[in-house]
Amino acid sequence: MSVRRLAEEAVQPESFSFSRENTAWAKKRIAMYPAGRQQSAVIPLLMRAQEQDGWVSRATIESVAQMLDMPYIRVLEVATFYTQFQLQPVGTRAHIQVCGTTPCMLRGAEDIRAVCQKHIHAEPHHLNDDGTMSWEEVECAGACVNAPMVTIGFDTYEDLTPERFEEILIAFRDGDGDKVPTGPQNGRKFSAPLDGQITLLEDPAKAPPHQDRGHLEAEAKATKPGRKQKIDEEAAPAIKGPSGAGKVSEADAETAERKAAGPARRKPDQAARKGATGAESPAVEKTASETGEKTKTTSRAGKRQEAVATSAGTTPDSAPLFERPAGAADDLKLISGVGPVIERKLNDLGITQYAQVAAFTDAEVERVDAVLNFKGRVARDNWKGQAKALADGGVDEYVRVFGKKPR
Repeated sequence: MSVRRLAEEAVQPESFSFSRENTAWAKKRIAMYPAGRQQSAVIPLLMRAQEQDGWVSRATIESVAQMLDMPYIRVLEVATFYTQFQLQPVGTRAHIQVCGTTPCMLRGAEDIRAVCQKHIHAEPHHLNDDGTMSWEEVECAGACVNAPMVTIGFDTYEDLTPERFEEILIAFRDGDGDKVPTGPQNGRKFSAPLDGQITLLEDPAKAPPHQDRGHLEAEAKATKPGRKQKIDEEAAPAIKGPSGAGKVSEADAETAERKAAGPARRKPDQAARKGATGAESPAVEKTASETGEKTKTTSRAGKRQEAVATSAGTTPDSAPLFERPAGAADDLKLISGVGPVIERKLNDLGITQYAQVAAFTDAEVERVDAVLNFKGRVARDNWKGQAKALADGGVDEYVRVFGKKPR
């Protein structure tokens, strides 16, 4: 950041004072802070002073320091540190802040700056001949989608062309700035697409009435998390207690459960056999359940393997997608976009040499893309062109064609 200094003595006013309205505002602002913390109001007071006079003078700094019982140097440090404070006189009708950050620069900010240099002054922070206009270049003003743009006062003017900005500047210079519409200057609304709005096109007033959701809300309320649901005794007879029985304590319930499970724990060989009634014991039922789950898991795993094999163009008992050629395998990793993992997948498909890749048909490219689960990769990285160069003359031919070494 460049060194920021106060304006020359020749332009410094002899004194500064807030207007009656701003004085009342400043007193309320200072009263917001606890006793001994009034210095926290230094930035708001400096901003209010700048809004009143357009810039911050030496007299302004001294006056604010006195109001807050601060050393002059402390207020000077704040005013010179923050670039939002103007330390030089600004135009009485407009001070133009031209955004010069990357998006605006790419979209023509230099041409906007040239208009300021033409009509105001060749250098920033200087007034025009009649003192009504000034300009400066600033960092991002927050309207990158609408670049290039400028800020004048509290308003932004976006989507500018040099011709349109020149019209705006002349209007402010002539005192007609209040007639210039703010925001985008190319007809679009805010940051919407240039061709018009493409979403939320329906008129809410013409939308069909909402379906009666009374019953849905009642159901949602009945099953709200944390709410105990009423259990019908017929639906759960196992928990139905004898008439007049009190609540069973947790300790009693745990004891009963332990007694019921005792035989199975003590005699697993007996628990595994059928009882006299012919019913399966709990242990047998559990074992059958686990076996069923394992069978389901194995079945699902088999289906997943079949799906993977199918996507690769093969089945568990079929040959690879491509016929593996005779001879030594080429280093497919020399093709940009092919790493060790992809090379291994290509080899599994029967692709081991550059000539195979160079001779891909459109249908084969689609099938390879499907196996790699990356549609368009073969075409995007020009695998066929790279493979042809490597097949025709190795690395030397690749360098001749592409101007660089492979990988």
